[in-house]
Amino acid sequence: MKTEVKIGLTGVIAIVALFLGINFLKGVDLFSSSSLYYITFSNTKGLTKSSSVYADGYKVGIVSNIKYDFRHPGKVVVEIKTDKNLRIPKGSSAQLDEAILGGCTLNMLLATNLREAYHSGDTIIGSDVSGLMAKVGGMVPQLEQVVAKVDTLVTTLNTLLSNPNLPLIIQNAEIITENLNKSTEQLNVLLRNDIPQMTGTFTKAGENVAQLTDKMNQLDLQATLDNVNQTITSVHNMVEQMQNPNGTLGKLMSDPSIYNNLNHTVQSADSLVTDLKAHPKRYVHFSVFGKKEGK
Repeated sequence: MKTEVKIGLTGVIAIVALFLGINFLKGVDLFSSSSLYYITFSNTKGLTKSSSVYADGYKVGIVSNIKYDFRHPGKVVVEIKTDKNLRIPKGSSAQLDEAILGGCTLNMLLATNLREAYHSGDTIIGSDVSGLMAKVGGMVPQLEQVVAKVDTLVTTLNTLLSNPNLPLIIQNAEIITENLNKSTEQLNVLLRNDIPQMTGTFTKAGENVAQLTDKMNQLDLQATLDNVNQTITSVHNMVEQMQNPNGTLGKLMSDPSIYNNLNHTVQSADSLVTDLKAHPKRYVHFSVFGKKEGK
């Protein structure tokens, strides 16, 4: 065999071996049969050719090609090759999960349809990027707010620490703390000495109140109330008699003739007493030595 032929065969074998090695590194098995499916996405962030395709966490194929759908702007068609034994039920979908360190994986969300399944060459519905990075992206505005608040807090702390009055404030705080300690000691003394005495006094006062209550309970309050009611009734009856014009008290208070007679009697008695004082001999006749004869 000529040298040129040997060199040519060696080159071809090297190229074939290189091709097989590259595809092997990409995860492409050229010696096994596979099914071809198409998936449409609006965005294929980080997804590249030869990316792995997973179903329930298990690798079932690879991404064989990615191309933009010029007939339907805003759509990207991803071509995948899966194991021929993989059955994709109708109603299944594909989802992109963005990795933390970059890149993207394609997950098949298999449905439970036992009757119908996709055939090789069919198009499967795809959903946009989700997963951890999508959640992190949703948290970015909140993180920005937190960072802004932390920055404000740090600025405030720096302003506080650079305040020349800070040592004086700390000194005053120490004085206040010392005063509080003294007050606490005094309060403990009060609780230990005075409070028991006060408690004893309150207890004794409570006992006195209890005794007073017992004595009040022993009193015949009902009889006292009955006597008061009887007295009030008597007073009421007397007032009614005084207001009755036919009664003695009523006549005395309402008949002017009785008043005039009484007044006239009093005046006559007064005149009698006056005359008695002025002329006692008219009314009293007596002698110390007896009455003389002939007189």
